[in-house]
Amino acid sequence: MQALRLIATLDPAVVEIAALSLQVTAIALGFSAVIGVPGGAWLALTRFPGKRLFTTFIYTGMGMPPVVAGLVVYLLLSRVGPLGALGWLFSLRAMVVAQVIIATPLVVGVTMSAVLAVDPALGQQLRALGATRGQARLAIMSEARVGMIVGLVAGFGSIISEVGAVMLVGGNIDGRTRVLTTAIVLETRKGNFDLALALGVILLTLSFAANTIMALGQGRLTDSH
Repeated sequence: MQALRLIATLDPAVVEIAALSLQVTAIALGFSAVIGVPGGAWLALTRFPGKRLFTTFIYTGMGMPPVVAGLVVYLLLSRVGPLGALGWLFSLRAMVVAQVIIATPLVVGVTMSAVLAVDPALGQQLRALGATRGQARLAIMSEARVGMIVGLVAGFGSIISEVGAVMLVGGNIDGRTRVLTTAIVLETRKGNFDLALALGVILLTLSFAANTIMALGQGRLTDSH
């Protein structure tokens, strides 16, 4: 099959699009991890007024349609938008921003759930043994590390396969902002099914790998309780 031949021979167009997709997704996931993992752990371990309402917003963000995130970023970065002076629209930076908005609520929500799933008595036992509050919280986060990884993998899966937001803010520009999902749409419309199928196989493989890791992580969480 020609599609598999394109992958096996490392066709330059296939490699360029796949590499750009992984670059954008990796950067966005890095920002989401920096924001989401500490944020989710803090939400789980801290009490403050309005926490229930804030948590509701997080869960709402987890189910937010990606195209809505793309629309918000587009309006912010457009020429008449408040951040239009940055000139980021139709660039990798705009795509990263959109993907961060999509992935961060997932990372926060799953991390929060993982930390809450740790036995509450653990922190009390550590404090009784002389551990500081910070040390006890670090120990709880260590126990929840598998769940945190699941959250990151879930975030990766949500943005690597997203098309609406990156199409809006990236513009699907050849060699600059064309990623796997947007290229598949374009090549299919052009009737270039071999290239579209090759890109689809790569995207499906990446999504399958992410879901496999997530399933294994969730299995470990289940086995540990």
